Amino acid sequence: MSRDDNRGERGRQAEHGLEGLIYASRWLMAPLYLGLAAALAILVITFFRELLAAIPALYVLEEKQIILLVLTLIDISLAGNLVLIILFSGYENFVSKIEAAHNDVDRPEWMGTIDFSGLKIKLVASIVAISAIHLLKIFMNLDSYPPASVQWYVIIHLTFVGSGIGFALMDWIEEKSHRIAKSDH
Repeated sequence: MSRDDNRGERGRQAEHGLEGLIYASRWLMAPLYLGLAAALAILVITFFRELLAAIPALYVLEEKQIILLVLTLIDISLAGNLVLIILFSGYENFVSKIEAAHNDVDRPEWMGTIDFSGLKIKLVASIVAISAIHLLKIFMNLDSYPPASVQWYVIIHLTFVGSGIGFALMDWIEEKSHRIAKSDH
């Protein structure tokens, strides 16, 4: 074996080792996903804290207060859904397949099929829904908020909506360009 061949082989081994290390680094995300599972538990506790706090006053709460409570519970549920989407999709897209759910009849249909683009759209849709619920709660208590704050909440919500439309439009354009590129070949 010549000296150049030996150097080439060592280079390939070094490259292979480096690529293996980079590939294994995806597992550094696993603790973050465990943290998201803990955040989901916090949301569950918060949900029941809100619900249980309202039970003693249930018969004296006005309709507006009950609607605000329900909106708060919906808001927490949507936040939990958002965490689950990120947890499942992020783990499956970037770390490893969730084999425990592979043959489970209750496995969500989107699990294992959602790509980064689909994840992005689901996230934005969830954020817009959460923002809309929050905005509805503000409108139900409009007298408690200064007009400038309400204006900013509306602007922020519209920014989320615009971002969602922008992401969807970018994905549509990208899909169209892929179709055109495929038809040219």
